[in-house]
Amino acid sequence: MSYPGYPPSGGYPAFPGYPPTGQESVYPPAGQYSYPTVPGGYPPAGGGTYPAAPPSAGYPGAAGYPAPGGYPAPGGYPGAPQAGGMPPYPGGPGFGVPPAGPGFGGYPQPPAQSYAGGGPAQIPGYPGGQAPSPMPGPPAAMVQYTQGTIQAAPNFDAGRDAEILRKAMKGLGTDEQAIINVVANRSNDQRQKIKAAFKTMYGKDLIKDLKSELSGNVEELILALFMPSTYYDAWSLRHAMKGAGTQEKVLIEILCTRTNQEIREIVNCYKSEFGRDIEDDIRADTSGHFERLLISMCQGNRDENPTVDYRKAQEDAQRLYQAGEGKLGTDESCFNMVLASRSFPQLKATVEAYSRIANRDLLSSIDREFSGNVERGLKTILQCALNRPAFFAERLYYSMKGAGTDDSTLIRIIVTRSEIDLVEIKQMFTQMYQKTLATMIASDTSGDYRRLLLAIVGQ
Repeated sequence: MSYPGYPPSGGYPAFPGYPPTGQESVYPPAGQYSYPTVPGGYPPAGGGTYPAAPPSAGYPGAAGYPAPGGYPAPGGYPGAPQAGGMPPYPGGPGFGVPPAGPGFGGYPQPPAQSYAGGGPAQIPGYPGGQAPSPMPGPPAAMVQYTQGTIQAAPNFDAGRDAEILRKAMKGLGTDEQAIINVVANRSNDQRQKIKAAFKTMYGKDLIKDLKSELSGNVEELILALFMPSTYYDAWSLRHAMKGAGTQEKVLIEILCTRTNQEIREIVNCYKSEFGRDIEDDIRADTSGHFERLLISMCQGNRDENPTVDYRKAQEDAQRLYQAGEGKLGTDESCFNMVLASRSFPQLKATVEAYSRIANRDLLSSIDREFSGNVERGLKTILQCALNRPAFFAERLYYSMKGAGTDDSTLIRIIVTRSEIDLVEIKQMFTQMYQKTLATMIASDTSGDYRRLLLAIVGQ
């Protein structure tokens, strides 16, 4: 059975069932990547510097967040402009690298008292030789993100939208603005319903009609918006490895930033839609430690326990130091093991512990110990653990900076983050580069392509 609207001419194979109806705005899966909530909030009684849970208005910029005197300290959030400006990606010590040494650029030192009760463990390197017991995690519940610039349209009528699109493409000329008004204001799930309604009502394939009416970057952008989200990631990975050459940055951007559930769905989709095993394609197109890192990512088995274990963070930091800065040569497998398997909150605690042990931040140590694509992959994992929106903000900035525009990267990030965290990405972009994302898009693009991008991003 083929997916409605696929394959259009040029061959985008079908992908039924993605995303599941009603799940398009749920991100991430249960229990992931959020600071745990406890009765009374943070900081716990007796000390600690974690902030209260962010208000519904969202972070950053919402009233009351970050907590006064808490996290992050002014100028210390990864991605905040550093003295002398932002280093280029991927060179230098990485984006938003905190200064070396204790304090970690405004991140709080783990408090000496226990969060979970019981006597504090005596661990060298922590203030007073003490580390807190593991922090309790939140109940296993879905985390509903509302930080996308695109929300499901209220009073949605797929047939009415299909009719609007049909009129916009019928006869001489095309009403591009009418197409933009529909496409930029419907969720991915709603676009799939429009595609199905169009074929039911007119016996025609909406994707083929759009391709015949559009061209260039605006065509690529609209086709991306009409692909089911998991299919689009799988399609992007396939095209990054298809033919001569490999687009390693695409592999890193997708495989090193997605959740376990997203990774598993991408791997299954890649197999069902392209009839290929993604691990086999990675082995054929990459090699060495970079290949091993990507294969690790494809397993979708990162620990997702939200509890932060500071004892393990200290042990991992010591292990990483001994595998890199503390020896002649580098034990690459140790870095792969820790960065590929630990939860993102756990990695954040490991980064903090490492800065005390090595008197240097972990991102700059990776710069010194690695090079090329494996360096970029490892740094992407850490950057997402520290500040995921800032990572994507930086990728967007460098897709437009300088002569020419990397339109595929610009389109891919805008589309894939539009229903997840593009609001936060926009806020981080302004903080990091002292200009808005919309301003940079407007100056770097033109025509219907610009209008559609700006409609998705919002002003």
